Amino acid sequence: MPDYAPRNPFTVREVARFDEPWAIAFLPASRIALITERGGKLKLWQEGGAAREVSGVPAVLHAGQGGLGDVALAPDFSASGMIYLSWAEAGPDGTAGAAVARARLVQGDVPRLEGLEVIWRQSPKVTGRGHYGHRLAFSPDGRHLFVTSGDRQKMVPAQDMASTLGKVIRMAPDGSGAEIWSLGHRNPLGLRFDAQGRLWDLEHGPSGGDELNLVEQGRNYGWPLVSEGNHYDGKPIPRPRTRPEFAQAAIFWNPVIAPGGFIFCKCDAFPDWRGQVLIAGLGVQGLVRVTIEGTKAREAARYNLEARIRAIAEREDGALFVLADGEDGRLLRVLPTQREYSSTSKPRASIRALPWPTSFPSTASIPPSSKHCLTAPSSRGGTSALPTRCVRAPIGCPRCLSPRSTRMTILSARSSVGRWR
Repeated sequence: MPDYAPRNPFTVREVARFDEPWAIAFLPASRIALITERGGKLKLWQEGGAAREVSGVPAVLHAGQGGLGDVALAPDFSASGMIYLSWAEAGPDGTAGAAVARARLVQGDVPRLEGLEVIWRQSPKVTGRGHYGHRLAFSPDGRHLFVTSGDRQKMVPAQDMASTLGKVIRMAPDGSGAEIWSLGHRNPLGLRFDAQGRLWDLEHGPSGGDELNLVEQGRNYGWPLVSEGNHYDGKPIPRPRTRPEFAQAAIFWNPVIAPGGFIFCKCDAFPDWRGQVLIAGLGVQGLVRVTIEGTKAREAARYNLEARIRAIAEREDGALFVLADGEDGRLLRVLPTQREYSSTSKPRASIRALPWPTSFPSTASIPPSSKHCLTAPSSRGGTSALPTRCVRAPIGCPRCLSPRSTRMTILSARSSVGRWR
């Protein structure tokens, strides 16, 4: 098991806060995203602006692990405006189950959902407040919607073909033709297609045995008959290798990483990660990077963010975002670490590291409109952004009061020492 990388190759910048955020989906060709809050609110957020609540969201059962869950855009969203939501829904006599609906998103000054229609429900509804799953993914051709259905902590129904618990379900975008695609799943909280059109799920094991699976039609993934973990009371569970009729995980984790969602990263900002899996880690409080090798996988690195990471998303322009879990959850933008800074002026000097200076500009000397980044001439010219956390002074940036994080990089030049902006 790899340790955390000694130094993250990125910085993070907080861009918004949400109450128990669970999922995020960016609208095409925009900087606008839909973000679900587990308490039952759907927010429409635009980078640089405030989040607005979307009305018309169904009532959710916010208890235990339940609440408002995933959000996904219809494959034809640009034309139809249709979105899909999943949530925990109350049933009779204290029971509950996951549900999926679609509706049309109307933006404008007061965003709302119109024509909400429930297209699928977990069956049967059972007691308990955990393991809903309800992650959504559309097939690359847009013809099918896939939904993860957790075992609702009942275990045995995961092997029962008369129940939808512990399954991956496939249906048409309108909910028709719903069928069991695969079985023997525990609590799958991630679901994605790779560039080859193959479906993968990411799920929590019991005490040990979190796993990433290549999900194939008709395959049985073994839960609760086999697992790479044990029951919470310590009782052992047979290992998958002892039962060759069951599909084995592409990779499993002991100890667990307690995953949230994941993506196959296009990673324009991180070329070395292109095509790899980036996992939002709740238990490991950071990101886990995994490489795919045929039908198997290998952990490449993990990055400590000191926060429970619930979800991860990549915008069309390659910008990478993660959602930190909790009542004061944060939306963080992940930015590659910059190694040199530049300005639009003609470069006249190179950048080098010098000892800490003994004095720093006061806030009074910085224009009110200034941001907390310093630009300086570079030997390559052009303009590049600084890391999110300020690197100007050991006491922190006088404008944003960001804590010290890296060595200060300053300009050694004949007549230019950079400028605040």
